[in-house]
Amino acid sequence: MRVPSRSPGSQPGQVPSPVPARRTAPATPRRGPGGPDVAAYRTAVLDLVVELGALADAPSTRARQALLDDRLRDPAIVAVLDATPQGYVGARETLLLEMARYQPNARSSATDLTALVRIYLLSRVDVLWWRDTAPFLTDAEVESSQDLVDLEWLRRRDLIRFRYQEQPATVVGRGLRAVHRRVLPYARPQTAGVRFRRSRREVVALLNDIGREFAATAPRGTPPLWVTSLVRSAEHQYRLRRLGYAAMVPSGHCLGWAVDLEMRWFRRFGAADTLAGLLLARQEAGEVNVVDEGQAWHVCLAPSARARLRRAYEAELGV
Repeated sequence: MRVPSRSPGSQPGQVPSPVPARRTAPATPRRGPGGPDVAAYRTAVLDLVVELGALADAPSTRARQALLDDRLRDPAIVAVLDATPQGYVGARETLLLEMARYQPNARSSATDLTALVRIYLLSRVDVLWWRDTAPFLTDAEVESSQDLVDLEWLRRRDLIRFRYQEQPATVVGRGLRAVHRRVLPYARPQTAGVRFRRSRREVVALLNDIGREFAATAPRGTPPLWVTSLVRSAEHQYRLRRLGYAAMVPSGHCLGWAVDLEMRWFRRFGAADTLAGLLLARQEAGEVNVVDEGQAWHVCLAPSARARLRRAYEAELGV
């Protein structure tokens, strides 16, 4: 089984506050000794999505609202949303606002309202896990952060086991990219590329782990693991929203702990199911949160895996 914004977008040059004021949930959520039960939350969300899918047609607006009002009060859902920086009420209002303003378009990974709800709710696990981490607010913060390493520096030294491409920075670069796509349309995934070629060290170690496992289990001739998005600034996240992408807020990308991995392109090599299986197995082990976004899958590192992966990075890369 595949597992898989708040404001309407700020004015250019503005970076909205990442979270609204916290409010009280409608009921006291049940929590385990280690915090909210994330597995129970995912199950409750997917049950909600199945029911919502039956009400996807436009005349069912009131029925959808009634269903959400009911299902969002599931104790497993309340427990997770209440533990996020927005709190239960803030997260619920954000979702309803996203739904009210939703307009399908070719750029968005949310192909319909049901997908939007699924992506939003499952991605709240990221902000639950990393709720005490400050987001990168501006592009300049991403570029200057000492917590991030330059992937190009690592790539040139053959220290990474995955691929990526940067977004073209000039008109000439965009023109060359367009020509390459026309001549060799399937040589690379059809993505814009990463805005920043920087990442947290633990995330690099995670991607190397997945990349090696994927190379060992995928059918012969399958290209290496391909990363389509890494760390983003809140400034860039709102830029993506204005362009029509389903860029959720708050986001694990803006905290530096989430990446997107190409999935659809690997179907050409019969390797998509292999990669999906690897990612879902790691989610089952509690190492990552996974959200199926269609062409790419969103993957966020769990705090419980951080120490191990930091040790792996330092032992393997020695930097």
